[in-house]
Amino acid sequence: MQSYDQNLGKVLFIHSAGGGGKTWVCNTIAAAVRSGQHEDRRVALCVASSGIASLLLDGGRTAHSRFKIPIPIHESDGCRIKKDSNIHHLLKKTGIIIWDEVPMQHKHAVEALDKTLQDLLQKKPFGGVTMVFGGDFRQTLPVVPRGTRHQILEASFKNSKLWRHVKVHYLHENMRLDRTPQSDAFAQYLLDVGAGRNSNPDGTVTLKPRMRCGDNLDSLITSIYPGITQGAKPDKYFAERTLLSCKNDDVDDLNENILTKFPGQQRILMSADSVTSDDGQQYPVEYLNSLTCSGLPLARLALKPGCPLMLLRNIDPANGLCNGTRMILLRIKPRVLECRILGGDGKTVFIPRISIPPNSEDLHVPLMRRQFPVRLAFAMTINKSQGQSVQNVGLDLRTSVFSHGQLYVALSRCTSEDRIKVLFPETEKGTNTPNIVYPQILAGIT
Repeated sequence: MQSYDQNLGKVLFIHSAGGGGKTWVCNTIAAAVRSGQHEDRRVALCVASSGIASLLLDGGRTAHSRFKIPIPIHESDGCRIKKDSNIHHLLKKTGIIIWDEVPMQHKHAVEALDKTLQDLLQKKPFGGVTMVFGGDFRQTLPVVPRGTRHQILEASFKNSKLWRHVKVHYLHENMRLDRTPQSDAFAQYLLDVGAGRNSNPDGTVTLKPRMRCGDNLDSLITSIYPGITQGAKPDKYFAERTLLSCKNDDVDDLNENILTKFPGQQRILMSADSVTSDDGQQYPVEYLNSLTCSGLPLARLALKPGCPLMLLRNIDPANGLCNGTRMILLRIKPRVLECRILGGDGKTVFIPRISIPPNSEDLHVPLMRRQFPVRLAFAMTINKSQGQSVQNVGLDLRTSVFSHGQLYVALSRCTSEDRIKVLFPETEKGTNTPNIVYPQILAGIT
């Protein structure tokens, strides 16, 4: 607030574990700025690196949509903001920018905003605007397709040239609202997992024995979704539970398995796939339908009324429809899905069928898929769950974690070890599992 009041343009980073009060502090700062008594009252812009995290901020938007950050982002890129545009005039009135979950963002995105603000506002760094970043470097880092550990670390904001301007502030565990001796002990256990302090010599970590859940998938599903075969469920039932896995293919298999147990008449919605190239090359429809990647809806979308869905695109962030929003399917209509948003005031929304290009470089076919931008949400990937909190978490570790912070993110979605159930490989009789932690990224932070 001193930096804002005196127009000092400081760059601050709020580092906090899950549940430590970071979002509350960010919203309080934004509210103080917006309700200030200054005659030249300036704007507080709240953004986040993921759609789910942006919903937790008052007036939040994703950083990419607010600042027109290009996708994919390269080192020389800037934000696509033109001088004398509406967003330029808004930035001239902005006194503070709050950016949550920045550790999962590629450093080039932050550097692009810095270059654009310097160009538009003629001050260094970040155009003289006070910047408040937030996040937890124990959680997942930027995704670098097929990247090595060095490339992933190099992509982190902590290795940006801008980090030298950052002053780190810590929120301690005593700010949590759910403090009990049990929750304090589990919170410390999670912090040790995130920092790799309780790892075994072979790089594994020993999970709590009570977390183990049988030896087969049905036992995990029954533990997290009791009575899933018996009639419709209230919204609270799905809002309080989820299954997590590491890979998209495993998540699709989990969702398909649970959908067969879920009551109701199944509808199959097929996509309309086309190729956008001009070379005249023909691809069989069956081949196009078989293609899938992260962020792309399935060509064969099997749904039942009452099942949970997750939105895959930012359709209307101002009304809560952004990438990662969970919903309950109410009715299937020819051109729209009628859904109800999980949580909040349970607003009813309509999801249209839209044309979606893949956002992955893994597909070498110039595909355009016209489909409803949703996937089943009985289960989701660990990376997708970051920013969400649920009471009951099932963790499928038959395929172990493979990147920094994944295990910590999965376990920290829940605040009680009694409500976490883990499925281990059939050959693993104990509770040991790999825990990938990059100590370099935590140096000077934890």
